[in-house]
Amino acid sequence: MKYVVIDLETTGNSPAKAGKIIEIGMVVIENDEIKETKTTLINPNQPIPPFISQLTGIYNEDVTDAPLFIDEAEDITRMFQDSYIIAHNATFDVGFLNTELTSNGFPALKNQVLDTVELSRILFPGISSYKLSYLSTYFDLHHDDPHRALSDAYVTGKLFLKLKEKMDHLPYETLYKLKMLEDKLQSDLAAILDYRLEELAFKEHPDDQIKHYQGLAFRMSEKETETDSRLDISFGEYLDAIYQEEGALAKAFASYEPREGQRQMSETIYDAFSAKKHAFIEAGTGTGKSLAYLLPAIYQAVNHQERLIISTYTTQLQSQLLEEEIPLLKKIIDTPFKVALMKGKNHYLNLEKFLYELDYGPKDNYDFVLTKAILLVWITETETGDIDEIQLPAGGYILFQKVSADAERNMNPKSPWFHHSYYQLARRRAQKADILITNHALLCTDMFNDYAFLPSYQKVIIDEAHHFEETASHHYGLKLDYIQMQFTCNYLGTADEDKQFHTVLKAFNVEHKKELAEQWNAAIKEAKYDIDELFHLIERFVMAQQKNDKATSDLGRVQYRIKPETYHQNTWQLAQDMVARLRMHFQKQLDVLFQLKNHYSSTNGDEKQFLEEIAQMQDVLEKYREDLKIMFQEQNEVALIKWAEIDLKGSHHSVFLYSEPSDIAPILAENFFAKKSSVIFTSATLTMGSSFTFIKERLGVAEQDLLTEQIASPFHYDKQVQLLIPTDFPDIKYGNMDDFVYAVCESILSLAEVTSGRMLVLFTSYDMLKKANHLLKEMMTDQQYVIIAQGVTSGSRSRLKKNFQSYDQAILLGTSSFWEGVDIPGEDLSALVMARLPFQPPNHPVFEAKSHQMKEEGKNPFMDLSLPQAVIKFKQGFGRLIRSSEDRGIVFICDVRVKTARYGKYFLDSIPDVPVYYDTTQHLMSAAEEWFHH
Repeated sequence: MKYVVIDLETTGNSPAKAGKIIEIGMVVIENDEIKETKTTLINPNQPIPPFISQLTGIYNEDVTDAPLFIDEAEDITRMFQDSYIIAHNATFDVGFLNTELTSNGFPALKNQVLDTVELSRILFPGISSYKLSYLSTYFDLHHDDPHRALSDAYVTGKLFLKLKEKMDHLPYETLYKLKMLEDKLQSDLAAILDYRLEELAFKEHPDDQIKHYQGLAFRMSEKETETDSRLDISFGEYLDAIYQEEGALAKAFASYEPREGQRQMSETIYDAFSAKKHAFIEAGTGTGKSLAYLLPAIYQAVNHQERLIISTYTTQLQSQLLEEEIPLLKKIIDTPFKVALMKGKNHYLNLEKFLYELDYGPKDNYDFVLTKAILLVWITETETGDIDEIQLPAGGYILFQKVSADAERNMNPKSPWFHHSYYQLARRRAQKADILITNHALLCTDMFNDYAFLPSYQKVIIDEAHHFEETASHHYGLKLDYIQMQFTCNYLGTADEDKQFHTVLKAFNVEHKKELAEQWNAAIKEAKYDIDELFHLIERFVMAQQKNDKATSDLGRVQYRIKPETYHQNTWQLAQDMVARLRMHFQKQLDVLFQLKNHYSSTNGDEKQFLEEIAQMQDVLEKYREDLKIMFQEQNEVALIKWAEIDLKGSHHSVFLYSEPSDIAPILAENFFAKKSSVIFTSATLTMGSSFTFIKERLGVAEQDLLTEQIASPFHYDKQVQLLIPTDFPDIKYGNMDDFVYAVCESILSLAEVTSGRMLVLFTSYDMLKKANHLLKEMMTDQQYVIIAQGVTSGSRSRLKKNFQSYDQAILLGTSSFWEGVDIPGEDLSALVMARLPFQPPNHPVFEAKSHQMKEEGKNPFMDLSLPQAVIKFKQGFGRLIRSSEDRGIVFICDVRVKTARYGKYFLDSIPDVPVYYDTTQHLMSAAEEWFHH
């Protein structure tokens, strides 16, 4: 077969907007080798925009004497004879080329097309970016002149050969199922797949770890070695052997220096285990805390034959533990130990549901088809079936909800699929593990569901513990939203639509089928109408409230707290009547499902799939009935904070309702601390000043059951950081918001000159972030910095962080979620600007309710809640800058209260000792310049 790779450089993104080709690169591949190349500049007969010249290195003078497209068109067309066309993002290159051909009187090319972006996504689903530059680095394909046509075409050709080789190693069943999806993909793979299927017919697949069942090929291995070993040494000797200057760590790392704090932390944790106590350990950045807690955990688990849980807030930390810390400890600890990772059911693929979707699911949605193709290849590689290993297209996550283990309810252990279940595999691994790693969300879900999800345990280490109160409150509470409820109703569908209910009803052969269909249709139609009316009403109600009764969240949503007096307002009583009606419609739907279920239980045959579907629908509807009741009734068993949020950016009325307990402490005291022998909380930020009082009271841990320890960071902050506070900023108190934001932006740009960008700017309000983003772009004369703004630039937090790291001179603007958990080590980050001290807005619903409750208890909401929360968040923000002993950086705090307010000292006393400069902005910038470059 002959393949021709093409890459174009153009004056713009679209031929429809007068874009023209300025360079063509072509590479011919035959017999899996590059046989011929062609490149030519093209005169576009129009000026090349400056940013295109910067990107490609092609300037107007380069193309003055180049041929016009019409002069080259015949040659180009001839090269494509009897060949496939290959391009990286083929819609762009082939579309552009065909527009030029037809507008010059030549016929458009009708060749079969292969798109290497699409094929890379399918065949290498674990890669984090599909940009050509990233793939060329990942596969080590040499790319001498990126953004020039021939160089890009050459690399695309090499990439295609990699993809072809990968395809040639796929099992027969995988290729066969891909063939069923092929006509909906952008790449014309039919002939290539047919050829390969013919070659493979009647051959065994060489990999014996690949299982073959019901036309699916997937990897599933349970390589388990039984270990029953102990460490025959005391805990002190065990630590000596690892931590001492000639110990195991020193042998593993040439540059190892013993850190006093690390050993101290290991000892405190073991003391807590031995005394059956809980502990709070604040360990400064650089302590090496994950190693410090893993060592006692492993010793305890192996020597006492008991399972220990380690819980993290972010998946990023889980990956670090599994990929870096655990492999290191397996090398340096003499005794074997087992570690497993356990996530919620919704993270794991269910193969039976996936097969059903492949064979019977809709085939018209491109994202769904692409996702199915990705999953087909991935299951031949994954050891876990955990979806976080791969990247799906945006719409793919909707499909994944249908095929995740979350959809499987209770699996029958006698079913063959039970032995082919990734979730059950994860559970079996968890049961056998000494150390089980999980996340706060699953730990809390387990706790509030009578400990039904995780294997039993008595000791747990909670890292990133400053998030625990929020996560526990969140999981004890609930969320209802308009989009999700309408999505559910559409997903269930009427009896006449090809949706979930129709599938179940279709297989039902009984005389009153028609009546059931009519009952269901009437109920779902009424439910959809009432959901619309209810959420519309809530939106109008919230928008009509007084301005000072509403808040704005850090994502820019309007928030309103549902207070006791809200229940006496006419509109809210009207909403309660609607909710009663809505719950009645859901009950009618449940009655129909109940009749169907009874019928299936009394017939035999292939009803398992349908019984599961019915049970799933019942679960969803029952949960909605229960949640609506809790959300709209005035009194609940546990005092709840309830609020509404409205997203004005989204489609009309994106309304969300939330509730969480006003005080999680008594719930945790009873359900968690009283039932576990040792809960260890650790984080770099648990104290205010040197006191753990705040977190202790928020979580409900009794003093007599508690050990506490503060471990200082080993870094030399006094040499690594300068803290600058300007004396001449406008005072925001007197309504000078615009002047203040202007001063912030001026300082950002002045400081960026010193540090060449590489700056993180933290805001406390989304509104201020948007203003600053707009202003910065106006103030920059030649766009020398790339501004990346959370909530404005699209993408998740980790995507924004990656973007930031990929530019030399970038400034990243973030709101509250960026105050923590973003790790940007080394020279990527040299400056941190805090626009304001991170106090919660006083009218934030949860904060407002908690401070109201505190006043009633005679406490001081500012000193007991607002200030400690802000100090802990400030410490988190400060901790973003220095992540290693090599880092240096500048912290610029625009909020003068840190020096002038009487509570300012709490902030400065909570961070390590660093030189603080309090002066005019101009003097601060000169000092920064001098320090940073010396």
